[in-house]
Order: sequence, then C-alpha cells, then structure tokens
Amino acid sequence: MEGGDAVANGAGAHDWAHEFSMVAAALGKTATPEDALRLIVEAAGAMVPAADLVSVTIHLDDGTFETAVCTEPLAARLDELQYRLREGPCLLASSRAGLGVFASSDLGADTRLARWGPAAAHDGVHSALAVGLFAHEEPPRLGALNFLSRGRGGLDGADLDAAVVLAAHTATVLDTRRAALAAERTNENLRAALRNRDVIGQAKGILMEREGITEEQAFEILRSVSQRMNVKLADIAGTVTQRRCEL
Repeated sequence: MEGGDAVANGAGAHDWAHEFSMVAAALGKTATPEDALRLIVEAAGAMVPAADLVSVTIHLDDGTFETAVCTEPLAARLDELQYRLREGPCLLASSRAGLGVFASSDLGADTRLARWGPAAAHDGVHSALAVGLFAHEEPPRLGALNFLSRGRGGLDGADLDAAVVLAAHTATVLDTRRAALAAERTNENLRAALRNRDVIGQAKGILMEREGITEEQAFEILRSVSQRMNVKLADIAGTVTQRRCEL
C-alpha cells in the first residue's frame, strides 16, 4: 500500500451519509473541543472498523507535534516515538504535497519508515493510515487523523472517503479550538492592559500628591526607574501602590 493508493475508495461500498449526519449532530452538543475530538476518534473506530487504534496529531505553531486524543495508550506512545524520531505516518500526512494521505501495509518492512516502522511492528502494529487535516490543503497542515492496525494489510480495505471526511471534521474542531484560544489570549491581554493602566495611574497619583509634581513628571519617574532597574513599568507602579515607597 503506497501513499494510500491501495486504500479502498469506499464510495458506494456502504452508505455512511447517515452515520456522518449523526456525528455532526453529536459534535454540535459537545461541551468542549476536547470532547468533540474524543467523539471523532470513537466514530473513526466505528466507521473504519479495521483500525485497532486511532489518534489525532496536532501540528503546533512552533513546528512540534502533540497527540490531542487517542483510543489507547499504545497509540499515544507510537505517536510520541514519531515526534522524537521526526519520522512516521502522521508527520508525512501533515507535510506531504498533494493529497495528505500516507498508508503502509507492512510497517516493519517499509523503507520510508526505517526506524519507526520496525518499532511499531515490534509493538504488534503492522499497518497504518494517516490523513492530513485538511487533506486537500497544501502543507503544512494542522496535523493528522491516524489509524493503526495490528494486521499486515489490515487497512487495505479501509474506506478512504470516510477517513478523509472524518479528518475534515477533526480539522474543523481544531480550527474552532484555535480560534477560541486566540480569543481568550486576546481577552486576557486586554484585561492585563487595563490592570496595568489602573496601577500605573494609581502610582502616578501617589507620586503627584507626595512630590507635588505633574502627571507627566510622575510618569517620567516611573519610566526612568523601570529602565534603570530593567523591571516592567507596571511592576514598578505596583510596588509604589503597595508600599508607597520612595523612588
């Protein structure tokens, strides 16, 4: 099985439209992105029954990878080995040009996986199918949805269409999670900026009252001390307001 070419295209093999509609409806009721990812890997195990293990790999902004969710600890261990070796199905599916799909029927003998493949085979895993998130986009992708089988050729009949659509659902969840995290960071930065503004204003007021100086002069004192001590202006201001100390 090379690059997914020998993976069965299951269009027409069975009608999975109803199953996907059920998955989509269930995703809409999940409380968190993590819950949604767990639901997807459970659905993946049911819709690609030849897979003994399923996991989701996330490609982080710093170029590293992590496993967001998996069906068994062995899947996470094999994922972690890929990250350490910088070699494996999920990395290839995340980075290869064209359709982001990687498949292997015999991991122990696959020359594309010279180190990871034999290690996986030693742990009793002999076949792999990894689908990039989103598979049709150009790399680097968000990560991969990974299927592993304990049998040689165990995923040769896997429904590639179903796997690609499941991967698209996974990518959508990850996009939503990234957007939520970005919004939370923005909100926290805004809250921090407002807190800093308030404490700096309080510190300026203390200095103005104590020294009989203008607001501009008070700010210049705070700024000068911040630079001299190489400490953030807000931290200097916080010290002034807490201790009403001399500068």
